[in-house]
Amino acid sequence: MRKEYDLKKMNLINNPYVDKLKKSVTIRLDADVIDYFKKLSEQTHVPYQTLVNDFLKSCKEQKMTPKTIWKKSV
Repeated sequence: MRKEYDLKKMNLINNPYVDKLKKSVTIRLDADVIDYFKKLSEQTHVPYQTLVNDFLKSCKEQKMTPKTIWKKSV
């Protein structure tokens, strides 16, 4: 390594954006939901994952709760 790239002389600082980093998760969504956001993505030129994140963030901010109806199996 050349002397001008000596990392030992660097002044390290903490990442100021660490609280704003996104976390990678695996989530199972219905195909029609994904298709909806992908089509919306093409229309708006915004990545579909960003659209899904923005939608979920909006739900959180409005304190919305899902209305899930579980069917009894016979």
